[in-house]
Amino acid sequence: MRLFTCGAAGFALLLILQACATRPENIEAAYVSPLAYQDYTCSQLTQELRRIGRNAQEVAGDQHNTANTDAVAVGVGIIFWPAFLFLAGDDRAEEFARLKGEADAVEQAAITKDCYDLVEQIDREREAAKP
Repeated sequence: MRLFTCGAAGFALLLILQACATRPENIEAAYVSPLAYQDYTCSQLTQELRRIGRNAQEVAGDQHNTANTDAVAVGVGIIFWPAFLFLAGDDRAEEFARLKGEADAVEQAAITKDCYDLVEQIDREREAAKP
């Protein structure tokens, strides 16, 4: 019976940890077809990428805050189990994955359309974001 209790407690802890929000940097991009942007000009692609970037920053900030709140709730929950009830989970992770996918699709469209300035800008921003 004691083995079952430990196993059940371990399983419950695993479920609780799975409910924690994923940090934005650990969220993979969802696939978005670059064909959605095939009729865009280089200027329109640049504007679209800016729009996506603004939205992604907002969503990433929310997701980061949620992940921090969940981490605190897990820490407190180890001592006081009702804190587990405050885990928010990945409330905006799907939206952030979609936005990352849209940014990838815009980049692919920019490469296809030979939008050299935009592709160079994306490369510079990617390098600047590296730790």
